[in-house]
Amino acid sequence: MVRVSQSTIIDAPIDEVWAILRDFNGHDRWHPAIAFSEIEGGEPVDAVGSVRHFRLADGRELREQLLALSDKDHRLSYCLLEAPLPLMGYVASVRLKPVTDGNATFWEWRSEFHPPAHRRDELVKLVTEGIYQAGFTAVRNLLRRRSVGSPIDARQPRAVAVPMPSASVPRTVSTVAPGQASTTKAILVERYGGPEELQFREIELPPLGPNEVRIRHTVIGVNFIDVYCRTGFFDLLQPPGVPGMEAAGVIEAVGPAVSGFSVGDRVAYACPPVGAYAERRNMAPELLVHLSDDIPDEIAAAGLLKGVAASFLLHDVHVVKRGDIVLIHAAAGGIGQLLVQWARHLGATVIATVSSDDKARIVERLGAHHVIVYSRENFAEAVMRLTGGAGADVAYDAVGNDTFGGSLAALAVRGHLVSFGQASGPVGNWDIGRFSSKSVTISRPNYAHYTDTPQKLAPQLNRFFAALRQRIIKIEPPRHYDLAAASEAHRDLESRRTTGALVLKV
Repeated sequence: MVRVSQSTIIDAPIDEVWAILRDFNGHDRWHPAIAFSEIEGGEPVDAVGSVRHFRLADGRELREQLLALSDKDHRLSYCLLEAPLPLMGYVASVRLKPVTDGNATFWEWRSEFHPPAHRRDELVKLVTEGIYQAGFTAVRNLLRRRSVGSPIDARQPRAVAVPMPSASVPRTVSTVAPGQASTTKAILVERYGGPEELQFREIELPPLGPNEVRIRHTVIGVNFIDVYCRTGFFDLLQPPGVPGMEAAGVIEAVGPAVSGFSVGDRVAYACPPVGAYAERRNMAPELLVHLSDDIPDEIAAAGLLKGVAASFLLHDVHVVKRGDIVLIHAAAGGIGQLLVQWARHLGATVIATVSSDDKARIVERLGAHHVIVYSRENFAEAVMRLTGGAGADVAYDAVGNDTFGGSLAALAVRGHLVSFGQASGPVGNWDIGRFSSKSVTISRPNYAHYTDTPQKLAPQLNRFFAALRQRIIKIEPPRHYDLAAASEAHRDLESRRTTGALVLKV
């Protein structure tokens, strides 16, 4: 995590400075980099949650959301939702204080974000000089022109960026030297098999490497990919090994060669290598995500892997667009709930399938246009009836054997079947020639192929966090299990007795 903090003194009363800055849609009237800005949906400029969509002088567009605003404290904070730059997890705050000696104002502008390592210096310079220092100069000039009667909305001349010494960008990184091995409690898989193979053990925690951080987990996500690892269907886990690909926690140690991370940082991840089912673990930091204050550990651990998967399933594997008919299986499950909400927001007609009436009511509340209960009717026939014989443009199928054939039958001509799981077993062998009757496209996406580098992961994370902050998707409080009860969590997940997300508490 990079932390940037810049401050200045403005020779004007605090109320005058605050009147300029509190207008969340007013930066195009004073900042030289902003060409145009508007608040989406006509929301008030000071409404927490409002989103400003603005265009830079060079034509690039960004979206930011107001997180907090206090007239009493002369303070506001906001986050970046979408940007053409990899400023992952960017959250900024503006704070004003009166200067007691004279009628002036102290202005502090600070932020934190996680840039790619190879672009760190470039992006830090952009934020400190191109945004903050340029903004200080622009507001100072605006207030000066006000005092001599010039039009206050006149565009400012482009500020000249002045290089700042690196010391002006504080970054606290605590380091520890690689030390002796210690132990941690964890779930160990000594051989492939059923949930009973998830054994609660005390295992060795290797010495911290110079390029690693040590994470103390607080919440661990449970996902169907963990089942595939436990059974050996995926070879991500080689026994004896610790399963799990998703967790949130706190960094408690940092290797001496690591930069950008500090002891005490809140982080999360949803990526290989496996090993999340443990109280503590060592990890390379490249794919860790810094958590801002508005994302609780529980929500990160319950939703990060599912949210990233939903992001690339809806935007990359198949680009869902307004007017599409989307079929979503297991819609009351963790990822199914996100797909339903997000696809509806994208303008699709959502047809959801579930296994019970209770689950149907959950999915209806999430906004599905039509809900089909497997036990009462043939879902492929129901899809054709609901669409007047046209069929679905895309089917998202994580069930596998029980639904694969029906999904093909429910597709439209040139439809797309996205098979991203097999909770009911492998889909078996299919004659590819049969797909020509509808010119069907079939995809079998691999999570790692969309997330195994920072460059691939960044756009998925940005989309997921933006969707959360804009309330496009909502993650319900997950079902909790103790770490030692991981086998019980797996039994419940595989039996389809659960809805939403499951987590292990440490």
